[in-house]
Amino acid sequence: MNNSSNHKHSDSLSEVHNSVDTSKRIGWKRILSFLGPAYLVSVGYMDPGNWATDIAGGSKFGYQLIWILLMSNLIALLLQSLSARLGIVRGLDLAQASRNAYPKWVNIPLFGLAQTAIVACDLAEIIGMAIGLNLLFGLPLIWGISVTIFDTVLLLFLLNKGMRKMEIFIVSMVFIVGLSFLVEMFIVEPSIIEIAKGFQPGILSSQALYIAIGIIGATVMPHNLYLHSSLVQTRKIKRDDAGIKEAIKFNFIDTAVALNLAFFVNAAILILAAAAFFKNGLHEVAEIQDAYKLLQNIFGNTAPTLFAIALIASGQSSTITGTLAGQIVMEGHLKLRIQPWLRRLITRLLAIIPAFFTILYFGDNALGGLLILSQVVLSLQLGFAVIPLIHFTSDRKTMKTFAIKPWVKVLAWASSIVIVSLNVRLVIEEISIWGATGGWYVYYLIVPLAILVGVFLLYIFIYPLVTQAQAGQNSAPHGNALNIDKVEKINYKRIGITVDFSKNDRNTIRHALIQGGKDATYYLIHVVETAAARYHGNSAMDYETQSDEDNLEIYKTNLAELGYSSTAQIGYGGTVSAIVEISNKNNLELLVMGAHGHKGLKDLILGTTVNSVRHRVSIPVLIVR
Repeated sequence: MNNSSNHKHSDSLSEVHNSVDTSKRIGWKRILSFLGPAYLVSVGYMDPGNWATDIAGGSKFGYQLIWILLMSNLIALLLQSLSARLGIVRGLDLAQASRNAYPKWVNIPLFGLAQTAIVACDLAEIIGMAIGLNLLFGLPLIWGISVTIFDTVLLLFLLNKGMRKMEIFIVSMVFIVGLSFLVEMFIVEPSIIEIAKGFQPGILSSQALYIAIGIIGATVMPHNLYLHSSLVQTRKIKRDDAGIKEAIKFNFIDTAVALNLAFFVNAAILILAAAAFFKNGLHEVAEIQDAYKLLQNIFGNTAPTLFAIALIASGQSSTITGTLAGQIVMEGHLKLRIQPWLRRLITRLLAIIPAFFTILYFGDNALGGLLILSQVVLSLQLGFAVIPLIHFTSDRKTMKTFAIKPWVKVLAWASSIVIVSLNVRLVIEEISIWGATGGWYVYYLIVPLAILVGVFLLYIFIYPLVTQAQAGQNSAPHGNALNIDKVEKINYKRIGITVDFSKNDRNTIRHALIQGGKDATYYLIHVVETAAARYHGNSAMDYETQSDEDNLEIYKTNLAELGYSSTAQIGYGGTVSAIVEISNKNNLELLVMGAHGHKGLKDLILGTTVNSVRHRVSIPVLIVR
């Protein structure tokens, strides 16, 4: 029936939920079976959006800001471990938990803010990848941005290959980034003593503080918190206390290793900028393209080539995790499920369009400003992910014995205060800069919007503290079980059967006849999809139309000989629309459809008729394989 797969699709990232079995492995293989989710998350911590702040910090202040990177990494480790804990213990991602905890109306702006942050993050990654392709192959930026749309096909392919295959791809991208910078470290020969001094905290000047805020703001990204709480659920674990405790421990190891690798990459970028530019008196390097050209001038072709390869790998891996996060927030906050390829295409287009038109109207040089804008937008949303996460993981009612300890809670709230306050300052400074240009929109549009967002953030913080859950509020991810009373047989009198004259028809018709017996009337439905049928409808009399009519009459005669009453129904043009129209016109009570089991690219090319039809009719749909 049309509800047969609803439970599966209620799970976070339902395509890969519980797809990696950890129970059958022992020893080190068991530990390895848990490793992977944090590597997908870690790419967000070394995406092209971080590169600009790291390059600017290293070129302007040398090794001074390495301790800021370390502090950011420790905060990220804490928050990502909380995100993993939420997903493991409650079996909910952050978006689903928010939907259950806050009033229904709150989830609409929460989704809008989360989706905006994902688009902003995706925008930085698209720009980074386009710059990498331009530097390495000379491909114009506008073409580089256009090429990134094909990431949606790559992601669809990887998902259909399974979670492990996707993780291997991402880890290989991360490995390329790390290896590229390791080789570059040997080329630029940084000072080990100066690097060690950079780990010592110090008082920052106003300019250094601004870049430090940018580093912190670009490090902890909201979409990673949504993503991690979902990805840990791809591991099938025992749902007892021992199994959950083990999963939390192994996922913490996974997170620590992956984020330390991300720290190495970010530190390597900053050290590279310090050794190559700061040491040579080049203190104003902020653009990625400038860094590439200066590396070429100072060290020849090897270092800049590795720099461009790492940029492409970073952008490619980050865009995949960004689109996964888009799926999570849409399904979690809104319970809205659309075709996977369409969902990812929408996320990608929302990021590509502003980048495309920025180049078209303002030229290639405007991309740097767009990159900074994307980080400011990203900063605004961070609190809306961090604050609910701390509330949820502190709640003993839902987390039981796995609620975070008081000292962890203190660290988490202190980290959130640091992140939110620094990001607020970053936003205020950016608005001040925009206001200096005298644009009316700053005071009448941007400032009121920023205040509104601030008030909403305060509401998100206060609501769980002062408001008890509404009586009878549903906190289960799929709803509560109902009492099944007396079960009566349903007698269907008007049953539709879709046929396509393939070997599947015999099985489809047989299942339909079982449902209604000889008392029902059967409507044999076939849709003609030729060009003539699409344009001329029922007036089309091409060979295929006539052949299909004859075939339907054969089925009708066969059924009459067996004692069943049937009628032939031919639709024209779009398959889904035609089936829905025939079902409504004949007041069908049940629709029986054959499923061919298309997957991946075949779904994209041939369409997903069954899934589309069942969402557009109000009657039960029996899907026969």
